[in-house]
Amino acid sequence: MSAAARRAHWRDLVERRLPGSARPDWPVRLDHCFARILLDNACGGPWRAQVRPPAHANMPVDRLEAAIALGEAVLAGRADLALLNRRSLAWRGKIAAAPVPDAIRDGDLILRRWRPDDTAPFAALNADPAVMAHFPRPLTAAESAAEAGLCDRRFVADGFGPWALEQGGRFIGFAGALRILRPLPFPGGDRPGSTVELAWRLTRDSWGRGFATRAARRALADLAERCGLRAVVAYTAVGNDRSRAVMERLGMVRAGTFAHPSVPEGPLRDHVLYRLDRADAEEAAA
Repeated sequence: MSAAARRAHWRDLVERRLPGSARPDWPVRLDHCFARILLDNACGGPWRAQVRPPAHANMPVDRLEAAIALGEAVLAGRADLALLNRRSLAWRGKIAAAPVPDAIRDGDLILRRWRPDDTAPFAALNADPAVMAHFPRPLTAAESAAEAGLCDRRFVADGFGPWALEQGGRFIGFAGALRILRPLPFPGGDRPGSTVELAWRLTRDSWGRGFATRAARRALADLAERCGLRAVVAYTAVGNDRSRAVMERLGMVRAGTFAHPSVPEGPLRDHVLYRLDRADAEEAAA
């Protein structure tokens, strides 16, 4: 689909199809409200802070595609418009954000909110070819800074997110949970916002010391105890044995494979999916 066709699709979606399909239980009915909700969630924050209006003309194509996918999921009953609206309003300060601790600890390992001085070491991490070996490519400094901002804004929207990791007074990466908002081809992944992913990424000199497993376990405990969320997924390229070993140490169960739609054709596209449902595990143990 050409860029012009995508932009026409977007305008038809928010100006005609969504308002015309509005149900009594939906929180909004007007075209600009649908646009706000979808664009904010596609951008991971208030869209006007990142893109100048009008959105249909200036939004980067990948973000516009993400917003369109969310809108189509809402129309199909696969995405919760009320949840997406609450995330948008929280980012805009229109509703109170859920209280989040500044930090949680696991001995010498600190899981904390992101700070501006994390930007440079995070960019170095994301530029390391070894760290990014199972991603399509390393990130630029600008892409890395955008990702760091999105990581912290997730706490505002959801009450949880990927924590910055600190050990020995030094930033060593991140670990935590995030809502999957782009449709992915596995059960639950096709319902944007309903599935929570557990993820981590650590500096190369932090590997092999148990930090990923410890941080992920602590993040899981906080997710269950404070947020009441007990089911998560994790996924990685099939050949990423290091991350798969962490998933298995956490008690996650392999749940099949899928071709990641955001990864180009090649050896990294096939991903393996793992699931963890603490409620099921506790019921089985009882």
